[in-house]
Amino acid sequence: MSVENLIQEPQVETKIPHLLKYMGSKREILDFVTDAIDQLGVKADWVCDLFAGTSVVGASLKSKFNVHSNDIQAYSSVLSKTYLTDLKSAIPFGKIAELKKEVTERVKQFKDAHPAFVFDYHNVNGFEEVEALEKAQQALIDEDFYLGFHLFAKYYSGTYWTYDQCVWIDSIRCVAESYKDMPEYYAMMSSLISAMSYVSQSTGHYAQYRDVTESNLLDILQYRNRDIWYYFERKFNELILNLNGTATREYRVTTLDYLDCLSTVKPGAIIYADPPYQSVHYSRFYHALETLVKYDNPVVAHKGRYREDRHQSPFCKKTTVIQAFVALFNGTKVKNAHLALSYSDTGMISLDQIKSLASGIFGTGYRITILEKKYKHSTMGRSDEKQQDVVEYIILFKKING
Repeated sequence: MSVENLIQEPQVETKIPHLLKYMGSKREILDFVTDAIDQLGVKADWVCDLFAGTSVVGASLKSKFNVHSNDIQAYSSVLSKTYLTDLKSAIPFGKIAELKKEVTERVKQFKDAHPAFVFDYHNVNGFEEVEALEKAQQALIDEDFYLGFHLFAKYYSGTYWTYDQCVWIDSIRCVAESYKDMPEYYAMMSSLISAMSYVSQSTGHYAQYRDVTESNLLDILQYRNRDIWYYFERKFNELILNLNGTATREYRVTTLDYLDCLSTVKPGAIIYADPPYQSVHYSRFYHALETLVKYDNPVVAHKGRYREDRHQSPFCKKTTVIQAFVALFNGTKVKNAHLALSYSDTGMISLDQIKSLASGIFGTGYRITILEKKYKHSTMGRSDEKQQDVVEYIILFKKING
């Protein structure tokens, strides 16, 4: 297996509507990723984005390939279908006015059914009053609600969002359900996911919400008084103006474990694999989005109100990461597929280990090329430093023998 090392210069970012701040997102280096896939130099009908996340990679490839977008997290499938659906042709620009009427009526119904729940941040006087408001809302997890679509009001009031913001989240989610499997559903759900991130008083994810203190009081109040509909409407209009589908190509969206997905990949396809690099399970950081999409009344626990059924990736554990890569390489080989693997110098295993594992499985039937790029990676509040310097690798495995 021959090996080349190539250094890539910075590229201009491909413009795709932004939906969500996401750990490990390839949004800032999309051109590096797409150029690497082009560099494989193979004629393939399908590309499979095996760990799709926010789905920006599949979205950036939809004019060149049929796209199979996969991620075990349900929220990823919503983002994928949003990017791959022809929203511009399917939804008239004035649709937002009709949706606002439906959602506003639902908000009124909800508040009329629960008149005792009033939490006003506009006239609070000092830290102690705000703290009392927060705790009163957090206690709603033990209350009974009289209307359906109340999960966020019950689970998350006074945590990442206020009660009022949660009522709007639940109400938008309720109306979205009436459009299930239609283009409006995906545009609404992705716009809601985006809006939730703008009004949440966490650090860009949902691993923890911030407790109010005297020092962060003013900052938290800014988020507590934000109007979620404003951000929802702005994103909804942006999506239906800018997303024009897949340009006659096909697409598939699945929510499978990566091994199950590999079994369904088209023979000879290109697989783009961007597995987790570190011991951070994405299900902990984005559990609220999973609940938003599934809306399945999960059991939640701990301060962060995590789902008890959170997925644990084998790529995030020292005891299973090597076996996970072995399975990835074997699954690729069985399908006579080509592989573009994203990883970094901060990963659970080293580049040399990856090359050694791959060499033992692929043998002389594949040529390996290693591309690398230096850039600053956002820690999204996981450390005191906002960014860290990393070397991002894309390791290309091109099948060369029959």
